Formats: sequence, structure tokens, C-alpha cells
Amino acid sequence: MSEYERVDRTRREPTVEDVRQLSGASTPHFALQIRNRIQNLVADLPPDHPARIEGEREIQRLNEIAYGAEDRGGVQEHERPLPSLELAEVVEEPPA
Repeated sequence: MSEYERVDRTRREPTVEDVRQLSGASTPHFALQIRNRIQNLVADLPPDHPARIEGEREIQRLNEIAYGAEDRGGVQEHERPLPSLELAEVVEEPPA
């Protein structure tokens, strides 16, 4: 997936529908690229603009999908968990 934006969308004020079109069928694999496109789309809008409000809501949801919502099943005794499943358990070791 590219982070290229449609020219017609950049030449007018973004709408809630634009945000919804971008985030439509998002998956963990593409969530961060979609998040970046939405961030760029709504960055210049005032905080109370409906498209910005929807965009910020979608950005939060896409972060959750990208960093924690992917679950490919339980970990077997002889397997290591996928990195996406370990994020909540990361603990920094003190320097030796």
C-alpha cells in the first residue's frame, strides 16, 4: 500500500467520508500506512472540525490494530510468541 494521496482529495477541504474511505477495511498489516495518510489529511483542520474528530478517532483505532489487535492464535509450548503479542509484556532490563 502506498501513502500516495489522491489529487482530488488534496485540493479541497477533507470530509468525514474521506476519512472513512481511507480507513474502511483496514488490517494490521496496513494500519500504520493508513494512519499516516489520515494524519496528513486532517493535520491542518481545526480541532473541532468533524473530519478531524473522526480522523483522530480512526488514528487511535488504527494504532490499536497495528500494535495489539493482531492475534493469530495461542502460543504453543514449543513456540515463541509473535512480537505483536509481546508488546504488552515488554519490560526493560536494568543495565548490568
